[in-house]
Amino acid sequence: MAKEFNTTGSCNPERHYMVNIDDKLAKIRELVDKGKYFTINRARQFGKTTTMNFLFNSLSDEYLVYQISFESDGDLFESKPEFCHGLAMKLSRMPFTTEEQSNYWRNHSNCANLDEFSVVVSDFCKSQGKKVILMIDEVDKSTDNQIFLHFLGMLRNKYLDRDKNGMDSTFYSVILAGVYDVKNLKLKIRNDEERKYNSPWNIATDFIVDMTLSAQGIKGMLDEYESDCHTGMDMKVIADEIHRLTSGYPFLVSKICEIVDQRLDRDWTIEGINKAAKYIIKGDNTLADDISKNLENNEELNKFMYSISINGMNYPYNLTDPILRFADMFSYVKNLDGHVIVHNAIFEEIFHEYFTIGYQREHYKITPVKSEYILGGKLNMEYIIERFKDVMEEEYRDEDAEFVERQGRLLFLCFLKPIINGTGYYYVEPQTRDNKRMDIVVNYAGEEFLIELKLWYGNKYERKGEDQVSEYANIRGLKKAYLITFSFLKEKVVQVEPEWKTVNGVDVYEGIIWAKRLFS
Repeated sequence: MAKEFNTTGSCNPERHYMVNIDDKLAKIRELVDKGKYFTINRARQFGKTTTMNFLFNSLSDEYLVYQISFESDGDLFESKPEFCHGLAMKLSRMPFTTEEQSNYWRNHSNCANLDEFSVVVSDFCKSQGKKVILMIDEVDKSTDNQIFLHFLGMLRNKYLDRDKNGMDSTFYSVILAGVYDVKNLKLKIRNDEERKYNSPWNIATDFIVDMTLSAQGIKGMLDEYESDCHTGMDMKVIADEIHRLTSGYPFLVSKICEIVDQRLDRDWTIEGINKAAKYIIKGDNTLADDISKNLENNEELNKFMYSISINGMNYPYNLTDPILRFADMFSYVKNLDGHVIVHNAIFEEIFHEYFTIGYQREHYKITPVKSEYILGGKLNMEYIIERFKDVMEEEYRDEDAEFVERQGRLLFLCFLKPIINGTGYYYVEPQTRDNKRMDIVVNYAGEEFLIELKLWYGNKYERKGEDQVSEYANIRGLKKAYLITFSFLKEKVVQVEPEWKTVNGVDVYEGIIWAKRLFS
């Protein structure tokens, strides 16, 4: 059977093209060999189940490994006897266990409480010739259940007693996998008596293994695919582009490859990769659906992601902030040199889609006609900037001044998106994002445009903005660049109409939107 790219369920190297994760497994195994308890907490579709399956296989030569899942196990948590019985029966049905081991769990499946079950676990672990490992996948499906939290408390107590009772008195290592970090749960406490379970997993070591996929790893996967399919692609160039768009988010990597292979007639070019990314951005997947649902259901998260993706706010990366920790848990953001940025370019545009469509639906006052801005199949960026400036003057009045200052970038993106949709795309450069400037790179019909959106509060900043956008254009090998400045000065701005300037060998087209002129 021919291999394929897989985006549903666990990956199997016999049936699926996948990135080699041996280096990650080796780092996780170091934790197991040291007898650590930990949680592999990563965002949805980040390769957790695949990693758990590979880890099971790699550990089984030395350890007795029990791998179970709590998905769709609501009945398991009806009562403590139900939980003890259900868990024992799960352990009895594990493959590769002997009949004697299976019988042990079946014969001890009627514990009345977790204290009894604790004794059962100790007796079993002491009787085995191998150290026993417990792996539980989809663990956060049960983290709002008090019985499960009591179970974690039991494991914690047995872990703390290992020095006294021996390392074989309990599971040598316990590995939980899920989106949420069980160690940091905010529990729904039902009464004062149960407050002692606020930190049922505080004995767990931090899990710091990088689960993202590298550009080199992606290339290795494409090398295998190319040897089978002979498409003629440049594997390094394509791998680098996939990594640029995804930052190595496993599902996004596989989904792009799957779309190119199955929907785009194996168009393994830069343009083909970006077309595949557009499919994802348009929401044809559960990951994009989850982003929308989480933004709808969490107002604080919504405001936080808006401030980063639209307003370009520059926050220090410090996980003591609960909203930042929440966004980081879902891999919506990541750390870049101590600052918070959106995790990847695809997520960047998904957030922009969400915020701009929502605003357009309820508030936007004009929708540009796409054909006005296309000349001979090429994007007329100069005219786009001219018309955007005109629209701002015609449609927004004095009462809108404060809004425009806060959301000028959103207004421009709302104006731009209907023009480039279907043929082009854009992304925001994370290295240039802050609350005073934001660089947007637009690709339309293979042509690239660099636009800097800037808040300008004085003439002394004008030259600096021109230098910044021209320097970045030189880095990207562009001869032209565009600068849109939102000015809220009281004094008159010298430049009234958009104009070309040559700065550092780059032709810069600058349009200044002056509040005094708009709102006087």
